[in-house]
Amino acid sequence: MRSLLRTLDRSTLRDIALVCLADALVGASFGAISVSGGLPLWVPIAMSVLVFAGGSQFAAVGVVLSGGGALAAVATGLVLNARLLPFGFTVADVLDGPWWRRLLGAHVLTDESAAFVLLQPDRRGRRAAFWVCGVALFVVWNVAAVLGAAAGGLIGDTDALGLDAAFPAVLLALVLPSLTDRRTRAAALAGAVVAVAATPYLPAGLPVLLSLLGLLFAGRGHARPAEEQGEGGGRPAEGSSDDRPSARHPASCRPSDDHPAARRPSAPIAEEVR
Repeated sequence: MRSLLRTLDRSTLRDIALVCLADALVGASFGAISVSGGLPLWVPIAMSVLVFAGGSQFAAVGVVLSGGGALAAVATGLVLNARLLPFGFTVADVLDGPWWRRLLGAHVLTDESAAFVLLQPDRRGRRAAFWVCGVALFVVWNVAAVLGAAAGGLIGDTDALGLDAAFPAVLLALVLPSLTDRRTRAAALAGAVVAVAATPYLPAGLPVLLSLLGLLFAGRGHARPAEEQGEGGGRPAEGSSDDRPSARHPASCRPSDDHPAARRPSAPIAEEVR
């Protein structure tokens, strides 16, 4: 671990520390909400160790505390964790070694660790960023969840501290960075409308799954201007760089038939060349 720390620069280590601090607050809120809502102390602790997926843990506990069944809670968590599949392809090159090391790496894979991996310029830095961030977040999250669960048992009513707002706030924080894209905003808005409309009529947890219908409203992206120009068969504007002779178009560099260089040599010259 010490060699991994030496590989990363100070700014990266500082950013990882700030992410760990933010996740510690969220983990403590998760433990407090779970226990104060009526779940046994061991449930949030076991979920943090075995699942280690903040958004999915909040979603599953929120479904159970609102009266939903275990199946709906598990399905909701799986849907939220499906985003980690492409992340696994992204960090696959840093998870070398025996199978147990790859399994451990898959367990500590998070949005944050994948993001730090993508910021590194070389494979050594990518590997160091993944393990430092992943292991640090795993330790910090679990310690914070234990402390939060213990505090939740003592506090009793977490609503008085506003911790009941942590669940929707965390989910909103996970979604906000993706809303810069127009199609993503359309899908999120449509999914939210579907979920809110279905909430009075369906059991808890099912409206979240039904909100996936919002993906139908995302639509397909428009072709890029260069592709549209190529597909339309349009000719480049007059005077553009495509009108200039180039190595890829040797015919454009060929002299005309009237040019002296284009005339065939006379017979004596041809005989002398032979």
